[in-house]
Amino acid sequence: MEKKKLSLAILISGGGSNLQAIIDAIKNNKLDAQIEVVISNQVSASGLDRAARENITTYVIEHKSYPSRGAFDQAMTQVIDAVKADLVVLAGFMRILSKPFIEHYQHRLINIHPSLLPKYKGLNTHQQVIDNNDKFHGASVHFVNQELDSGPIVIQAEMPVLATDNAETLAARVLIEEHQIYPMVIQMIAEGRLSFDKNQLNLDNEPLTRPLCWKDNQLT
Repeated sequence: MEKKKLSLAILISGGGSNLQAIIDAIKNNKLDAQIEVVISNQVSASGLDRAARENITTYVIEHKSYPSRGAFDQAMTQVIDAVKADLVVLAGFMRILSKPFIEHYQHRLINIHPSLLPKYKGLNTHQQVIDNNDKFHGASVHFVNQELDSGPIVIQAEMPVLATDNAETLAARVLIEEHQIYPMVIQMIAEGRLSFDKNQLNLDNEPLTRPLCWKDNQLT
């Protein structure tokens, strides 16, 4: 009997380049998963077109149409639960989620953030790196908890900041790394390698005491 693929619900707000990286990884047999639905809070999100080209079901749930954050999140929950998604993947989703939503998908909700967390939570991470003369920058994939851009980190992509870098060039270079590590983490989940003992994140049944590091196209 064929093993059931990990079913994904992917939430976007914009271009959906990480969505595309996940689609490509599935098509190239690097990711044993299936995208059940793509949800956007913006009707203009071009990531919806990426999904439509692959015949993936899409929903636009505009947050402005709901009286509260909770009502908006409940509308998303109904769609996600209807397709019985195993994992909710935030891929450039630019809304802060409510406590009930996060609790409902506890240990089944992941995010990618363009910084080496816990540094630079929130927005404008690339400019902050430049302003602070940091030597290294990168991206982090983490499980989501109640605090903004927090939760157990699975993997971080690390790269040097070049003397010629500005916020735009950094953003472009970090995005390339994001496209590598996000499907990688989802595949770890698909293989059952990541699990929780209460709130302790385990990798291969051992506590993950520090994030894995993706550097120079190698995982350590």
